[in-house]
Amino acid sequence: MTRDLTHSWNLSTQEARQLQETLAGKVRLSFPGGDVRYVAGADVSFNRFSPVLYAGIVVLTYPELRVVEEQWVATRTAFPYIPGYLSFREAPAVLAAFEKVRQRPDVMILDGQGIAHPRGLGLASHVGLILDLPTIGCAKSLLVGEFSPPSPEKGATSQLRYDGKVVGVVLRTRERVKPVFVSPGHLMDLRHATEIVLRCCLKFRIPEPTRQAHRLVNRVRREDGPRGA
Repeated sequence: MTRDLTHSWNLSTQEARQLQETLAGKVRLSFPGGDVRYVAGADVSFNRFSPVLYAGIVVLTYPELRVVEEQWVATRTAFPYIPGYLSFREAPAVLAAFEKVRQRPDVMILDGQGIAHPRGLGLASHVGLILDLPTIGCAKSLLVGEFSPPSPEKGATSQLRYDGKVVGVVLRTRERVKPVFVSPGHLMDLRHATEIVLRCCLKFRIPEPTRQAHRLVNRVRREDGPRGA
């Protein structure tokens, strides 16, 4: 992890907002290049009203998308679910799971936003900054911005604009299926983010890395039973 970016997670919403505004200025929207051989997906699951979070990371080969590693943790959080502050609730769990990963990925896709965020620092950007890792936010729903629906064929895109800037793309990953919202996290540009997410979508709307992570955390949450209640 990037030690000069570590910070307390026990913050008020006002303190969290100020930190987001500061960290957003450190986000770099350029992909460092090189071969992408491993791509990871991260997701978090929890039972309603429970403080227990299950975070999972699945590492796959790229572009073959063969699973090579799965890691997960169960942690507790005191930070409430507030739109726009998701990283203060979920990032500590994701980072704890990442500490167990043996095969460091070249790129990580997170089920959340990158810079398509009110203050430019969604979950993917926040985690990417701390890990100094190229990250992509791929969300199933809109948080901020305006867009026109992309055409119905697979691979179609439209711009996601917020506050006068392009902050992401609305990407159709399957023909005539609801699009996903892709935005760069950190060390990532929009072109590479879109290309990687689309190449990771096989038979499903959601890219395979986050789909596998979603399956993992839901399975361990169910198996954990009463602890997660």
